Amino acid sequence: MTKIKIVTDSSCILTQEDIEKYNIHVVPLSVMIDGTIYTPPKNLTYEKFMELMAASKSLPKTSQPPLGAFLELYEELTKDGSQVLSIHLTESLSGTVETAKQAAKMVQGAITVVDSAFVDQGTTFQVLKAAELAEKGSDLSTILAEIKKVRDHTVLYLGLSSLENLVKGGRINRAVGLISSFFNVKVVMQMEHGDLFPKAKGRGDKTFAKWFEQLKTSLQKQASDVARIGISYAGDSGKEIVKKFKIELQQILPDLEIPVVHTTPIVSTHTGPGAFAVIFYTK
Repeated sequence: MTKIKIVTDSSCILTQEDIEKYNIHVVPLSVMIDGTIYTPPKNLTYEKFMELMAASKSLPKTSQPPLGAFLELYEELTKDGSQVLSIHLTESLSGTVETAKQAAKMVQGAITVVDSAFVDQGTTFQVLKAAELAEKGSDLSTILAEIKKVRDHTVLYLGLSSLENLVKGGRINRAVGLISSFFNVKVVMQMEHGDLFPKAKGRGDKTFAKWFEQLKTSLQKQASDVARIGISYAGDSGKEIVKKFKIELQQILPDLEIPVVHTTPIVSTHTGPGAFAVIFYTK
């Protein structure tokens, strides 16, 4: 039976335990702050990144892994005849998946590259499902079908305390950003097919509280169908916001682990401090 090896990138939130348990290979993305290049979390913690970004003269620049990094890894992983399944963050945020596809064409081994259409724990859900199935000996077609189900049933809500970074990074209409900044508007958006769509908007943190009550009501109705759920945040202000989320969601979903993690620089560069995400998928 041909072994299937799983590859992802460092925008995917994984514990070291999961990486070692499933032998997941992670290709690092880099970020440049004031002319210095870092490859978090190897040489820069996510929390320290927030400090450097706040003091930076300009918005940090994120960069996908070089083509050579994928080529070297794919060649190493396939030389024993194994197949590779490479799952990456949405192409709307990074060219990583396209670089991976280019590398796959240049290697003789069998490599399948998948755009997760998500980022952060949204990608994690697919990577872990693929890794679990690969460990059990499932074939590639079965794994691809199952991670498609995960992708199709994943919901990612993103709360933003400011649109400033999205505007600076060219990820949202500039006029909308200026208006929102002027009126101190808080926004909750949903990621669908790699793009962000507004779901709630208002002044002050009451916007988040009102949206969260609606989310709880929705999750209570489908609690038995929720397979995984996670919470991510950016910076200390984001962490404060999600403390309540964790407690109240755990009451609704007592049998599920709800990881609360600091998001990666590839995400926090675009969201800015005070952002949070609630991500889940249903069976």
